[in-house]
Amino acid sequence: MTLNLCNCRSFVVVVVSVVVLWVAVLLHHLENSDQGYLPRMTQDLKTLKENYKAKNKTCFILGASGETGNVLLKELLQSQLFSRITLIGRRKLTFEDEAYTNVVQEVVDFEKLDDFASAFEGHDVGFCCLGTTKAKAGEEGFIRVDHDYVLKSAELAKTGGCSHFNLESSKGAEKTSNFLYLKVKGQVEADIEALDFVRYSIFRPAMLLVDRKESRPTEWMARKFLSPISHLFPTAITIPINFVARAMINNAVIDVDNKVEILENKAIYNLGQLWENETK
Repeated sequence: MTLNLCNCRSFVVVVVSVVVLWVAVLLHHLENSDQGYLPRMTQDLKTLKENYKAKNKTCFILGASGETGNVLLKELLQSQLFSRITLIGRRKLTFEDEAYTNVVQEVVDFEKLDDFASAFEGHDVGFCCLGTTKAKAGEEGFIRVDHDYVLKSAELAKTGGCSHFNLESSKGAEKTSNFLYLKVKGQVEADIEALDFVRYSIFRPAMLLVDRKESRPTEWMARKFLSPISHLFPTAITIPINFVARAMINNAVIDVDNKVEILENKAIYNLGQLWENETK
């Protein structure tokens, strides 16, 4: 009986060890396989930002009420890169901090965006963080927001003079995917590319590490479980949300030759980390 118990324990130890080793190998693969495109800087980030600021550019944010958009707005105000920041959304947002005083807000009806074309005029750069979930909006609602609203906004932005459009997409986005979420994300990427912006930047972050305002129990549990892993493998399957926002800003000030650029999770992390290094 004692011998059988020892054998059982030994078997469990071996199985657990194999599983842990397999997971470690998988995470290491994910950490190192996601290289992707990364813009090359010809000057230090501080100089690039000073030069960019001198150009007196303006920008708009779609989805500023969401998690990424909210952080992006905060970081943009801190950086002071743009002479004017406009929020385009379905409702006016309330801010208590004086730093938000000069932020312009345009309230639009996404079902009738053609009637609000003027809201998209006069901006050099557009940041799109607009999106919802199938669980929240249903399948049709998800497609309408993440594809139709986003694409129509991009069309109006292009007509209104926007030259650089930034899209927050998702890791694994692919228009031929069997998964609805990834398929829609990939399709809108492709449809916006066809609009032929002077510069089009696509950001594909992995799972965002953020304490959401809205309740998503499953995602909350996943974040708690993945948090320790993110310390060992920071770009394998997660990314801090502030890194995404900072990467979008840092990328905007870098001069690139590519008309269309796709930044995968590791590239986003590395660009976001430049902000951390700059402030040290």
